[in-house]
Amino acid sequence: MKYLVRDKIFAIGDDYWIEDELGRHAFLVDGKALRLRDTLELKDPDGRVLITLRQKMFSLRDTMTIEREERTLATVRRKRLSLLRNHYRVTLVEGTELDVSGRVLDREFTVEYDGELLAHISRQWFHVRDTYAVNVVREDADSALLVAVAVCVIRMAERERED
Repeated sequence: MKYLVRDKIFAIGDDYWIEDELGRHAFLVDGKALRLRDTLELKDPDGRVLITLRQKMFSLRDTMTIEREERTLATVRRKRLSLLRNHYRVTLVEGTELDVSGRVLDREFTVEYDGELLAHISRQWFHVRDTYAVNVVREDADSALLVAVAVCVIRMAERERED
């Protein structure tokens, strides 16, 4: 399943829809303004919060948590520095690790588990400027989680570039 994201500079308080490949609203990214730390909520079309992304306070490295139903589901950290590629590690609560690598600021990267492709994020499928897709490859994958991972690492990479 492909999800279409119209790219914009992410700012606190910004809300935007992510559509499925048929053009239907799939997820709303709700930026929470006036919060002490960076917080985003991923909601379904009916407004139910599916996932919350939060900047982790007092962390040595830039870290964000992914929460579901007010419980931490995963932690996202920058894995290593490289001039050409970004590398992030997503550690799920039960210990499973997902690797995110590629050119995040160019919206060309992958999410993998143990070498198996779970999602491919790319602009190459679209000729529309400032649009990219999150292509969830596995049918049994948690689409909301993979979309949240993509939004999270893009947010982190954007902040790193600003610093």
